[in-house]
Amino acid sequence: MSLTVVDLVAVADDLATQLEALGTEDRAVNEKRYLKSEIDHYGVSVPEIRKLARRFARERIDLDKSDLEALILELWSRGVYELRKLGVNILAARSEDFDLGDISSIEGLLRRSFTWALIDDLSINVVAPILDGADVSAQVRGRWSSDEDFWVRRTSMLALLPALRRERDGWEEFARYADTMLEDDEFFIQKAIGWILREVSKHSPEVVFEWMKPRAANASAVTMREAVKYLPEEQRSKLIEIRRSGQRRVSR
Repeated sequence: MSLTVVDLVAVADDLATQLEALGTEDRAVNEKRYLKSEIDHYGVSVPEIRKLARRFARERIDLDKSDLEALILELWSRGVYELRKLGVNILAARSEDFDLGDISSIEGLLRRSFTWALIDDLSINVVAPILDGADVSAQVRGRWSSDEDFWVRRTSMLALLPALRRERDGWEEFARYADTMLEDDEFFIQKAIGWILREVSKHSPEVVFEWMKPRAANASAVTMREAVKYLPEEQRSKLIEIRRSGQRRVSR
C-alpha cells in the first residue's frame, strides 16, 4: 500500500467535498425516501457519480489495488449513500485490477449494501467481470444462491446478466437458481428473476416461453409481468392464460 492513512483520509475528504458540491437538498430528501435509506444523502445524480468515478480512476492510476480497497472501505465507513455509490463505481472502473482472490472482500460489501441501488452495480459491473470465465465462478454463485441474505441471493443471478444479455451463456445456471427462488416472498428476488427473463426474451423468446409455461401459475406477479414484456403476443397471451387458469406445474 503506497498511501498513508493520512493520505487516504485526505483523498476521501476531497472526493466527499466534490460530491457534496454536486448535490441538491431536494434530490437528497427525495432519494432517501425513494430508497428507504437509513444513511445520509448528498443528493447527487447517478451520471455525476459515475463521471467522477471514471475521472478519478483515470487520473489516479498510481493507486494500486490495496490503495483502492482501503479507499473504498474509507468511503463506505462514512455512512453516505453517494460515497458508497462512488466507491462501487471506482471499483467498476478498475475491475480489471481485481480477481477471485478479492471476491471475499467484495462479498463483504454486498452484505453491507442493503439497497438494490448498490447491489445491482456491484453485481453487474464488479462481480460479473471478476467471475467471468473463472473455473470456480459457478461454485461462488451457487453458494450465494442459497444464502440467507436475499441481497446475496439476488447477486447470484444478476452476476450472470451481462453474459445473458449477449447470448444464452449461463442460462442453465440461472434457470437452476431461479427455480429454487421462484416462489420466494422477497420482492427483490422476484424482480431479479423477471428482469433477467425479460432481457433473455429479447434474443431468445422461445427459451423464456418454454421455461415459463410450467411455472406461470406459480411465479409472482412481478416476475410474470417482467418475463412476458417482450414476448411475441401469442406467447404472452398463452402464459397469461395459463396463469389465470391456475394450472400448477408438474415439476420444478
